[in-house]
Amino acid sequence: MKVMKFGGTSVGSAESMLRVKSIVEKQTEPVIVVVSALGGITDKLIKTSQMAVEGDALYQKSFEEIKQRHEEMIDAVIPAGEKRNELQTKVNGLLEELRSIYQGVYLIRDLSSKIQAAIVSYGERISSQIVATLIDGAECFDSREFIKTEFKAGKNRLVKELTNKLVCQNWEKIPQTSIVGGFISTDVESGEVTNLGRGGSDYTASIIAAALNASVLEIWTDVDGFMTADPRVISSAYVIPELSYIEAMELSNFGAKVVYPPTIYPVCIKHIPILIKNTFNPDAPGSIIKDEVQDDSRSIKGISSIKGTTLITVSGLSMVGVIGVNRRIFTCLADNGISVFMVSQASSENSTSIGVQDEDADEACRVLDLEFQKEIEDGSMFPMLAEKGLATVAIVGENMKHTPGIAGKLFGTLGRSGISVIACAQGASETNISFVINQNFLRKALNVIHDSFFLSEYQVLNLFICGVGTVGSSLIE
Repeated sequence: MKVMKFGGTSVGSAESMLRVKSIVEKQTEPVIVVVSALGGITDKLIKTSQMAVEGDALYQKSFEEIKQRHEEMIDAVIPAGEKRNELQTKVNGLLEELRSIYQGVYLIRDLSSKIQAAIVSYGERISSQIVATLIDGAECFDSREFIKTEFKAGKNRLVKELTNKLVCQNWEKIPQTSIVGGFISTDVESGEVTNLGRGGSDYTASIIAAALNASVLEIWTDVDGFMTADPRVISSAYVIPELSYIEAMELSNFGAKVVYPPTIYPVCIKHIPILIKNTFNPDAPGSIIKDEVQDDSRSIKGISSIKGTTLITVSGLSMVGVIGVNRRIFTCLADNGISVFMVSQASSENSTSIGVQDEDADEACRVLDLEFQKEIEDGSMFPMLAEKGLATVAIVGENMKHTPGIAGKLFGTLGRSGISVIACAQGASETNISFVINQNFLRKALNVIHDSFFLSEYQVLNLFICGVGTVGSSLIE
């Protein structure tokens, strides 16, 4: 048995929807297919709810566009007849429920997180019904019945043991083709609709695959696999055939959008490989993520980046030699639901810099100023210093630990290109070197690093083999 997940672009048009049908119906072993909402629908659902709560009567027009999008999809992929009529009845019922919720939001001008979660759930609830009708012999399952969450530290967290138990009970007998709407879940205590966050359909698929010990988790998307860098920025980026779980996790955490980061852990501990495939190019081999990769001489596997970084510096002479300062910093941020993705600390211990997303920066500074209010007042610490307009770049590869000079080559490349590094971090595992730069230099940095680590090592030889006598100019803008 395998689990296959198809994202929004894979179910975003009639053509892509029919590709999904073809791919799934070719499978010889039982499959559980997890689908996202139709491409763009989740954003449209959220935008319409914001219009309604702000008292904008045009929310009704926006809702009609959502309805029309689903109706057009049904007409395009489901032949006229009894099956289409039954599907239209189900979908119309769901859309009328959604219309009533929007009307309530508009009338009372209130949009709680509970109502918002209920609204966005309709994307997957409707798309799963369409896909289940489209694919011959498919059975539709409601993920709200077995994906359970609890609210902790400002987020909905998976209740793992109960979820695994319910998943196993739900698929005590596994049909040839099961269809599940990803992303959505229910609170374990209240039974109210919740969700696993943006990218949560990947996570849903991983949870199911791990609980049922699937042979493989396939993530079907609109790219051929994990790339050495963002192909929209680096024209010479190419697919990485194999990655370890650690490499994939590091790349995903630092901006690679191929896999939602929490997806990797459930299947990793069960040693279930993840195969990244392209719905629009199904014959491409894709990328495989697994425990161990074949011998690979490449020192780094890929480059990823995060725009919109703010670097917050906590500093003061009172930090030197004082036990527990970092504990206070990270406990304070965690208690307020603020995620830190990078840490850089001076060896003198008089400052610690943390990387957060721009949208979290002001709140992070506020809560840290409150946490260290006494020390700030007596002058032993300074108020939080936030530097915005930055980007974080990470180079990732497990072979870096066996290759001397990687950091020197990296920072030498950046220095020769006139790019200043504001902060950097490298763990003892040596699988990731992360650094912060001015966001204006991000595109240039990505190009010169890719040129240095990939073009120089792997493409120069190919250029000569193909008869090109000299290497062309670099990709620097």
